[in-house]
Formats: sequence, C-alpha cells, structure tokens
Amino acid sequence: MTENPLNVIPFRPEPTEVLAAEQAVIGAALLDPTRIPAIAEILGDPGVFYRPAHEAIWRTITRMRAAGHPVDPLLLTDVLHAQGDLNKVGGPGYLHTCIAATPTAANGEYYADLVRAGAERRRINIATSRLAHMAGDQQADLSDVRTAALAALADLASGETWLDPVPLGSHGALPTFPVHALPDWVGAYVDAVAEFTQTPPDMAATMALAALSTAAGGRVNVEIRPGWREQSNLYLVCAMPPASRKSDVFAFMTGPVYRVEDELQAGAKMAIIEAQTAKETALAEVEALMNKARKNPDLDRAHLVAEITAARMVADDITVPPTPRLTMSGDLTPETVTHHLGVHRCLAALSPEGDLFDSIAGRYSSKPNLGVFLQAHKGERLQTDRITREQPTVDKPALTIGVTPQPAVLQELGAAPGARDRGLLARFLYSLPPSNLGYRKIRTTPVPAPVATTYDVRLTALLHTLTALDEPVTVTMTEAADLAVERLQERFEVQLRPDEPLAHIKDWAGKLVGHIARIATLLHLADHIAGDWRAPVEPATVDRAAEIAEYFTAHTLAVFDLIAADPATDDAHALLQWLQRPRKDGTHRTHIKAHDAVASSRRFKKVADVEPALQLLEQHGWLRTDQPPASGQRGRPQALTYRVHPVVSTPTGSDATT
Repeated sequence: MTENPLNVIPFRPEPTEVLAAEQAVIGAALLDPTRIPAIAEILGDPGVFYRPAHEAIWRTITRMRAAGHPVDPLLLTDVLHAQGDLNKVGGPGYLHTCIAATPTAANGEYYADLVRAGAERRRINIATSRLAHMAGDQQADLSDVRTAALAALADLASGETWLDPVPLGSHGALPTFPVHALPDWVGAYVDAVAEFTQTPPDMAATMALAALSTAAGGRVNVEIRPGWREQSNLYLVCAMPPASRKSDVFAFMTGPVYRVEDELQAGAKMAIIEAQTAKETALAEVEALMNKARKNPDLDRAHLVAEITAARMVADDITVPPTPRLTMSGDLTPETVTHHLGVHRCLAALSPEGDLFDSIAGRYSSKPNLGVFLQAHKGERLQTDRITREQPTVDKPALTIGVTPQPAVLQELGAAPGARDRGLLARFLYSLPPSNLGYRKIRTTPVPAPVATTYDVRLTALLHTLTALDEPVTVTMTEAADLAVERLQERFEVQLRPDEPLAHIKDWAGKLVGHIARIATLLHLADHIAGDWRAPVEPATVDRAAEIAEYFTAHTLAVFDLIAADPATDDAHALLQWLQRPRKDGTHRTHIKAHDAVASSRRFKKVADVEPALQLLEQHGWLRTDQPPASGQRGRPQALTYRVHPVVSTPTGSDATT
C-alpha cells in the first residue's frame, strides 16, 4: 500500500484563459439558454472541462435542456441542490460568478472553442508526456512502448477527449467544510484558528461541533414532529496525518470545555466534602453502636437493633455527589465508559489522537465490546453491572465523541468485527481534509483577541447554562422546519435505492436526516444562547445543518473507500483488473455491457450485482456511458454500453489502482 491512502492525483496547472472560458461557457448558457445546443455541439463530451465543478454544472444544464425544462440560475441551483452537488461546485454564489465572468452571451460558441482547444492541448500533453516517460525507461519492453505509442496516436486521431481517471479509493477533491453555515461567533474563530495554525478549517470546525455537542448532548433534545425525537450528541472524527498540528487545534477549540469542567469541580468540592463528612460521621455512629452491642450482650437487643437500623438508614440517605465531569480521557475501555456514563449520564470522549478507536477495535479483548457506543449515541437504556454503588442503570445516556486520529486508525476501526454490521461506523460523521504540509505559511496572523474572547465567553455561557439543567429539555421545530426535514427525507430516501449514490452506505445514510436534526439543534442553541434558546428551531437553521451534512456525506464516501467498507469498491477493483487483462487474441476491450461484467467473475450473479461497481468506475472516469438512442417504441430500454478509458489497455494502466 502506498503512503498516500487516497491515491489523489494532483491537478496540473491550466492557463487562466481556459478556466475563464469555461466560466464564460456556463455564464453564456445561463444568460441565453437558446445557445445551449450550439455550445454543446462544439464541446461534444462534457469531459472537455478542466475543472470537475464546471463539468458537473454543464452536465446538469444539458440534462435540464434535454428534458425540456427551462434553464436559469435559480432553477439550476435547485437541481444541483437536489442532486447533492451544489456545495461541491462552489454553492449558488459560484453560478453568479460564472455569469459575472461572461462579457456577452453572444460569444458563447467562441468560448466553447477555447474550452475544446484547451482540452485538445491537454490530451496531447498527457499523451506525449506519458510516452516520453515510457521511452526513457530503459527497463520497459520496447514492444510495449510501441504498442502504447500506437494506441495513444489512435486516441489522438479519434478526437475523443479523455481526462486522466481518478484512482479507485479517491473521490477527487473533497469539499471544504462550509464554515459560513456555523454561527458567526463559531465560524469566525474557526477561520482564525485555521489561519493561525495553517490547518484546514475542517479540523477546527469538527472540533467546534464536538464542543457544542459536549455542552448540549443529553441535556437538550429536539422534537422534529410528535413521536420523533433526537438527542443532540454527535460522534465526530476528523482524520489527519501526523505533524498536522492536531493538538494545537484541539486545544484552541476545546479549551473552554476543560476550563468549565475545572470550575464545576471546584464549585462542587465543598458540597462533596460536606456530604462525605456527614456520611462518614453517620457510618461511624453505626459502627459505634455495633461495638456497643458486641461489648454489652446484656443490653436490650430489640432496642439496640432498632437504634442501629435507624442510624444506618440515616447514613444510607446521605448521598455523596460525584465529582462533576464533562469529559473522559486516557485509556478508555468500554467498561470504563459504561461506568462513567452510569455515574454522569452525559459525557464527551475528546482526544487529538485515536486511542479510543484502539479500544473500540478490541485492544484489550479479543472480541470488541461495541454495546455502550451503540446505546450511548441513540440514548438507549444502559444496563450496567453495578461495579460500584455509584453506578446505577441509566436512562438516556449521551456520549459525545470528538477525535482527530490518523487515517490508518480508521482502517483499523473498519476492520473491527461488527463495526459495520452492528452500525457503529454508521454513527460517525467523518471528515477527511487534505494535508497542507509543505505549503504552510511560516509567519501567520495570531487569533484576534476579540474573536477568541467571544468564542470563549459564549461557549462558556452555553456550557454553564446547559449543565445547570436539572432535567433534559426538549426544543421543538416550527412547522416550516418540520416540512424542511420532510423534504430532506424524501430527497435522501430516493438516494438509498440500488442505483443511487448512497445505496452502498445505507447504514450511514439512513441516519443522515437524524444527524441533520442534531446539528440543527446545536446551531440553534449556539445562535440563541444569549436569548431564548428554548424557542422552536427555524427552517433556515435546518438548511444550514443540511449543508454541513452534505459536506460530511462527501467525506464519508471517501472514508468508506479508505477503510474498504464499501463493497462496490472491491467489485470495481475486480472489474478494472479484468479490463486490464488482454483477451486471448491480445486485444483489450474497448466497449462493454453490464452482462459482460457479470460474466467476468463468479462474484457477480446478476446485472444488479455489478451495476454499483460500473457506476463507481464511471464516476472515477474509467468508463463512459453511451446512451442508446430513443427508439420511440414501448418496451424494455436498450442495455447501456460503456466505453473503456484508453489508458486501461496501456502497460502503465496496470499501476492505476495501487
């Protein structure tokens, strides 16, 4: 396995005028949709675009046009949002950026020519660079070099545009955390910490959500509609490589949590000592009466038993409160987590490392004990073994997890028996930002004092306010917010179908709307901590939470690839290896259908089994769909034909999946 687990291919720089032309093509189509057919004819395949965001926008525009739907910025924004692509392409503001970059829609065809020419030059550069590298390799077989050169020339002569495919296990450039969706005082601090530490804002934003969850988890619940309630605790993980300044970011974002914990412990110290003293005094009185009974057997036994019983009842009625805790740390085992939750009910396991995952994966036992982590996310009744008198059975436990492990730790967690099958992986929200090591600024701007103070004061107020609650509080959603959640349910339900993007992480995606409700609750509390935080959650807050959830969805797909938890990835690897093997006559397949892929391996029994892997290969650029022409007749549609990327048949193509 290589050191880069995601096998991300860096983008080559592209002339500014080509990128500007791509924006102008989109802008011309939005300003004057009647030009879309002429522009599309010049561009040909959407793969001519250099920026993946531009290709995604253009594909959507042409699909809307082909379906007879009007095309304008607002409608395009709605369609991109429904597809889950809006955040990936830069948000609604980027469409207006493209329009602003277009001098006039009348020159749309001219801009399309520039885009097409840029793609042609890239094709030539890629082909010649690859061949030059092969020719310079003295160990390469000359016949292989000659075959690759002829194939490359044939590809160039065909005029068909293919960009380098993205290796399996990678989802290309993942979106950056939408910091603007956070409350202003949180987002400002996230940006400042990210700039000062020269780290991706994703890490600070993830730990900010963990801090909010520490304050609210188990203490404030949300009722979306009658009969449906969610807790507000989250399981969050932001995976970063070593030397990524995880500890620094962790300290910035969680500092107020630990300070408030110290304050709560200091404030409770006197009451704890008084209760301990009172209990010890009462127990001493019981012991004195017992000694009296032992030394004086002639005393009235009935009276003495009654006196000792009364004294023992007084002692038992004195409860020594536990030392307040908000967090757990150290070598946590499932047993210690169970014990602490039994005592405190609401706790957070926060760490800049992944030690907790080692425990979950079974470091201390041959069989991982996942029960407490499953129950404490949902708030299910936690039955303990009463290790001590302080550990009762607890209703509605709430555990928050906020950790920043190395990516390899996620792979170990994915390999833990039962982690996927029992739903543990489905309970986490994942972030996998790129490392910027080697590109960091040396001298950076310190976090502005007003920004740091505001974060500290408001998070402290939130912690004190919510930890002081005697009983959990339930906030509701407005009717409009409930309808917003319902629309999200409808949208994501479709994406769980066998041929849809989230079909292979149904366990995770099935909990996504619940996670959105939890995130919305945290945003609502942070927005209103200085006011009426018990007011109902508004639809705009749900929309912000949904945008954050879109970010986590994109990163979760990449993480599930990384930990090999997505079965479609293994199937796609098997198909790609089959395509790379020549047939008996020495030629390679240039076109395939789904039934060909089924016949390629015993792992596939029917077309439905192989379709997810074909879609994954298409998304990564290894295959391209030829849509069959409409026959105008009723009946079963023709089977799709997939064109195979030419690089698959070259000797260097065999290295693509390592």
